[in-house]
Amino acid sequence: MRSLALVFAFSFAAGAAPKDPTVTFSKDVAPILQQRCQGCHRPGEAAPFSLLTYEQARPWAKAIREAVVLKKMPPWFADPHYGSFSNDRSLPQKEITTLVAWADGGALEGNPKDLPPAISFVEGWRIGKPDIEFEMPQDIPVPAKGTIEYTYVVVPTGFKEDRWVRMVEARPGNRALVHHIVAFVREPGSKWMKRAQPGIPFVPAKGEDDSFGGEFLVGYAPGTVPEVMEPGQAKLIKAGSDIVLQMHYTANGTAGTDRSRIGLVFATEAPRERVLTLGATNEDFVIPPGAPNQRVDSEFEVGTDVKLVGLLPHMHLRGKDFEYRLVFPTGETQTILSVPRYSFSWQLSYYPVKPILLPKGTKIVCTAHYDNSANNADNPDPGKEVRYGDQSWEEMMIGFFNVSFDAKMEVKKLFPDKQSDSKPSAE
Repeated sequence: MRSLALVFAFSFAAGAAPKDPTVTFSKDVAPILQQRCQGCHRPGEAAPFSLLTYEQARPWAKAIREAVVLKKMPPWFADPHYGSFSNDRSLPQKEITTLVAWADGGALEGNPKDLPPAISFVEGWRIGKPDIEFEMPQDIPVPAKGTIEYTYVVVPTGFKEDRWVRMVEARPGNRALVHHIVAFVREPGSKWMKRAQPGIPFVPAKGEDDSFGGEFLVGYAPGTVPEVMEPGQAKLIKAGSDIVLQMHYTANGTAGTDRSRIGLVFATEAPRERVLTLGATNEDFVIPPGAPNQRVDSEFEVGTDVKLVGLLPHMHLRGKDFEYRLVFPTGETQTILSVPRYSFSWQLSYYPVKPILLPKGTKIVCTAHYDNSANNADNPDPGKEVRYGDQSWEEMMIGFFNVSFDAKMEVKKLFPDKQSDSKPSAE
């Protein structure tokens, strides 16, 4: 009888225990949206709706639930078994549980007094207010249909002295028509794009200006993020340099115009390390018609000791997966990033939590697979043989990466004598 009474008492106590507190937008959900979502889900950014207020978020409660349960949002494609990344967007399970409970519990607002202070965003920029902006001096007309070749715009910086840049962002003027922007730094005396006149849109003739002549400063493509260097690191723009904007427009059935721009935030002191973007590129491959899993490899060997600080895989619509491996001079191999589900719509960068030291002679080896079959819903033409090319219905294989090194070191030391300059010329 005594044991039965104890069981009864325990059951009564458990049943009488208070339930978990109600999950509300103001207290529980808003902090998550601020940290994880509002960078894109606000006016002027890429996301199709805003999540700044309860009134904006409430209609999307069920959609938010589905997106986080299926891990579609926030977008993050790195296999957690390889590498740790400082910009990991994946939600902790606790936050997923909170968002699910909010949606399932009626998406309640709660007490507005529980709201965290609103984040102060700079409209039109994700890097805050730039120290200087460079905008194309005139609108570029984009036709409603047809193939549009890469268009280049030379924008003189007017810098009278070398400038170190810690943050840089490219902003499309018309997201519906801009497929990508790549901003290069063209040093004084370079003959690259020599026929292009400052401020005037220029389309090179076939075979013209093929030699790569600029340093990659920043890019824009669906899902990309601004270039933000760690304290003590920066990219260099030498005095008298020009910025060359490579514009890739895609006709969507409606004619329009574009006037894109870039913004720079300067380093407040001379950096210890310079950052440079390079690429392990393969332009010599063929993907047969209908091939469901075509492999393509590329590699880049470093000519001196450097630190690896960022990775950005790039393919087009047939891209399936992408992997970065390091092959050290000792023969040891290490996989540092695996993207098992590549998305052309979300071209993400991956920044290691700690810089990876690459001794001289280390090879950055990339392996990509392409799905040229009818099973690929994004495939423009499964019956077509595919080669490297600029347009989205062609393919690319570029393993972009950022390295940091002593700010006083000459760039040419990054390349072994046997290896010519890298050509990361397109997004």
